[in-house]
This record gives sequence, C-alpha cells and structure tokens, in this order.
Amino acid sequence: MIRIGILGDIGSGKSFIAKKFGYPVFNADEEVGNLYKKNKKVFFRLKKILPKYIKTFPIKKKEITTAILSNEINFKKIVNIVHLEIRKKLNIFLKVNKNKKIVILDIPLLLENKINKKNDILIFVQAKRVDIQKKLKKRKNFNFKLFNKFKKIQLTLAYKRKKSHFIIKNDFSKKTVKRNIRNILKNLK
Repeated sequence: MIRIGILGDIGSGKSFIAKKFGYPVFNADEEVGNLYKKNKKVFFRLKKILPKYIKTFPIKKKEITTAILSNEINFKKIVNIVHLEIRKKLNIFLKVNKNKKIVILDIPLLLENKINKKNDILIFVQAKRVDIQKKLKKRKNFNFKLFNKFKKIQLTLAYKRKKSHFIIKNDFSKKTVKRNIRNILKNLK
C-alpha cells in the first residue's frame, strides 16, 4: 500500500485535493469533528480537565475554541486527548484499507506529530496567500486568533515543501488539480 500524505498551509486546499485522488482518504479534521459530536469518552475526559469550558454533549466547537484561546495549557490538554483518539481512528482506517493500492492521509499535523512513515509519499499543496485568505474568509465561523494558534505549532511551509516528493500548485481549479494528480500517479507507477 502506498501512503500519500498531503501537506500545506491552512486553507491551501489539502482536503479538496485529497478527495480528487479517488482513493480512500483519512481526513483528520472530519474525524476530530466526529469525536466532538459522537464520542462520549472524549467528552467526559475533556469535561473532567476543562469543566469551566466543556459543558454539553455533543461538544460545541465554540466551547473548544474558547478553551483554546483562553490559555496555552488548555490547548495542549485538548491536543493530548484528541490526538490519541485520532491515532486509533487512523489505525482502524489503515486496517480497513490494507488491500487498497493507495490511501491518502489528510492530516494537518502529519509531520509535527510524527504520524508519517519513512516510505510515505509527501505532496505539498502550494497556493497563493491571497487565494488562501479569500477561502478562509468564506469559511463559516472562521476564527483568525485560532488560526494563528495553529500556525504557531506547525512546522514552516518551507520545511514541509522541502520534505515533499511532489508539489501541487493549487489555483483552485478542478482541471489543474486533476492534471497534477494524474502526473503524480503516473510517476508513482
């Protein structure tokens, strides 16, 4: 099985590109959302360590955001609990898809959390800052303070780009993205 990790800036179109490969995708952001909506164990663990912020199940995104923005320690507490569960979900995904030729890993902190393996193919999604800003402003309830918190814990884009085997220049057009993906898949064969 070939594991392809998608890297890039927040809002660069990683999830969009991951879906366009046509192979099973592990989307960590979706999985985190599901944990907050469906996993009572995560709710009780977060409520225990952050009772001032986490009050209701399903966990509201606003509660998480408030906890993260109030102080750095809360952010680390949430990450510790959530990432443990995400790793479990990833392992299940990999077992379920073990006979697939390719799987796509859409995990924002793939390198930072050392989730990638030595043989993974890394693809860096590059987009113009202006296009990224436009996309982020369109997102419902987008919070720039939260965005800046996440940027601080990420490796630099230059480092991610250097570590990548391929670069997709995302102009947010389906045609260009499909052509880039076809070229990458050809190179992998």
